[in-house]
Amino acid sequence: MRYLTEDFIVGALKRGRPVEQFLGPVGAPGRPGVSYVEVRPAKASYEVYVHAVEDVGREGLLDLGEFPPLDAGPDAEEFGRLVAMAEDPSNALAAAEETTGAVRGRWVNENIVQDEYGDFVRAGRPSDQSPDGCPWPSRGARG
Repeated sequence: MRYLTEDFIVGALKRGRPVEQFLGPVGAPGRPGVSYVEVRPAKASYEVYVHAVEDVGREGLLDLGEFPPLDAGPDAEEFGRLVAMAEDPSNALAAAEETTGAVRGRWVNENIVQDEYGDFVRAGRPSDQSPDGCPWPSRGARG
């Protein structure tokens, strides 16, 4: 089972492990990218980061953490953009879902987002829905 139940999501976060969700394609036709959201434990809170990276992958090259940022301006941060913080895991998930359009039933453990991206690549990079038929989150929500 790839996707985590809410109990497993909260458990992972409480153990200090991030959870992630692939959000799909972003960018323009001449400069395609992909986006994913990460909820990461911090010292006394949980942080929500959204990552937008250039879609430079192919079969055998799926590690999104190695891809260049889509917006590589002088203020761009390679590790993502902080979009929310919360004091407990449930509120962090709700904030992530509200700010990015993420869906509760599609969270995965850290680094499994690469598998989601791999499915996207193998399916021909569909722009309207994920390879399993779920619609991509609203582009406006992924900022």
